[in-house]
Amino acid sequence: MRAFCLRGWGGKTLATDWTIREVLNWTRGYFEAAGIVQPRLEAEILLAHALEVDRLHLYLAPDKPLTTDERTRYRTVIQKRHEGTPLQHIIGEVSFYGLRFRVSREALIPRSETEELLDQVLKHAPRDRSIRCLDLGTGTGVLAVCLARYLPKAEVTAADVSQTALLLAKENASLNGVDARIRFVESDWFANVEGPFDLIASNPPYIPATAIASLPREVRDHEPRTALDGGDTGMESIARIIESTRAHLASDGLILMEIGETQGPAVMEMMQAAGLEAVSVSQDMAGKDRFAMARRPS
Repeated sequence: MRAFCLRGWGGKTLATDWTIREVLNWTRGYFEAAGIVQPRLEAEILLAHALEVDRLHLYLAPDKPLTTDERTRYRTVIQKRHEGTPLQHIIGEVSFYGLRFRVSREALIPRSETEELLDQVLKHAPRDRSIRCLDLGTGTGVLAVCLARYLPKAEVTAADVSQTALLLAKENASLNGVDARIRFVESDWFANVEGPFDLIASNPPYIPATAIASLPREVRDHEPRTALDGGDTGMESIARIIESTRAHLASDGLILMEIGETQGPAVMEMMQAAGLEAVSVSQDMAGKDRFAMARRPS
């Protein structure tokens, strides 16, 4: 039996005639040894990507041997993942709130906490009238695209300081058929944004600069630092946004922000000092303070 030339988990070598089932079993151990949290799931996603099939195909043909080209493609992607490249960057896309989004190193990969932020936004957004919405620091455009998709009467603006992030957001808006309903603005937070807005949603950087070096390597080495670095305290961008929020909210308008788990009390104090009311912080699915909300007085 000739070798596949990739040694890893348990010293085992992946052989040329291994089937889909055997390859997945081997990769699970290989990924477990690298500390990947969902090794079997990621192995399936990457193998389906390498074979250019959906995951169901892997279950329908588990005893199919991989061809030479398939083995080569698969070896390339699992080595990248083992070395810390995010799964989403390898496959080039992510599923978010039932929609498909392309991702790149130019913008933060959307994560489950931001889906929870969107839950909060949609819970409070009126659907029976036209409203103006702002996704501040849009990145990949997930919030703006979902607002346009799920709030059919909304007029949506997506703002970001990064031109490359805006291009990616525009691509994702087109991919999901809402590009005609979103205005894209290059802006350093509110600098070039014209309000007022009924709803502002934002996922600003909130990691203290000194903590970035200790982040998992797939975040530290592959995500744009500008999307992570919240300055010395982690709250520099949050403070800039809050101090200008009231001037950009309509009467009774709402802002919702994703924040760091220890930042809730300080964010609430900032919001109150900025003249906002109904200030609150809610928790994510892990029970951590994650979402700050406030209204402009009517």
